[in-house]
Amino acid sequence: MTQKIAFVASRASVAQTARAALIGRYGDVPLSQAEVIVALGGDGFMLHTLHDTQELDVPVYGMNRGTIGFLMNEYHEGELQERLAAAEEAVINPLVMQATHLDGRTSRALAINEVSLLRAGPQAAKLRITIDGRQRMEELVCDGALVATPAGSTAYNYSAHGPILPIGADVLALTPIAAFRPRRWRGALLPKGATVRFDVLEVDKRPVMADADGKSHRNVARVEVTSNPKITHRILFDPGHGLEERLISEQFN
Repeated sequence: MTQKIAFVASRASVAQTARAALIGRYGDVPLSQAEVIVALGGDGFMLHTLHDTQELDVPVYGMNRGTIGFLMNEYHEGELQERLAAAEEAVINPLVMQATHLDGRTSRALAINEVSLLRAGPQAAKLRITIDGRQRMEELVCDGALVATPAGSTAYNYSAHGPILPIGADVLALTPIAAFRPRRWRGALLPKGATVRFDVLEVDKRPVMADADGKSHRNVARVEVTSNPKITHRILFDPGHGLEERLISEQFN
């Protein structure tokens, strides 16, 4: 069965060229009429597409026209309708970040990969960590800390020596970034429904910024992070190359 496809592409010339070629071959419909969205670019563009189309409840099939392409399928122009019909679907829930800034205002953002707190000055950050209303760490001296979903566990979290999580795991990774005190702390695995709160200590002396999937919020005093099961993102992968398989394979490379 032929599906109505909306093609979207990053600004990179290779992605725009691919979009033009695919539209010439398969046609194109507006996003509001699409049965499937084909995203052309890299992982960053895939995250951007998922954020922008989350209200549509339409699956997104990515083809790599970027660098790494962990969330993407290989790019081929041929037999696209057949690939879409055979694709496996992974459903992921984003994190909700609510940040309170020094001036008292609040900001909210969604993150498919991770929410991270990062020092914004020359001195290390000092963070207090509370889980579900219970203080778990009085003071973490570090360059930052992050909360990652299973889908995002191979991204910034993995670079910070956090664990890779199976896509079906109902857990989140809490990972320090360059922890200085306690020096040996490597982070924690938390239930998916946990609420993580970071309080920034000595906030005037040690400014901190919060980042949700690459979107920065500066001068934060407190950040709360929770998973939202009511919001779903649907990603399509070629058979045998789904997100679960990629997460397992990554641990053996």
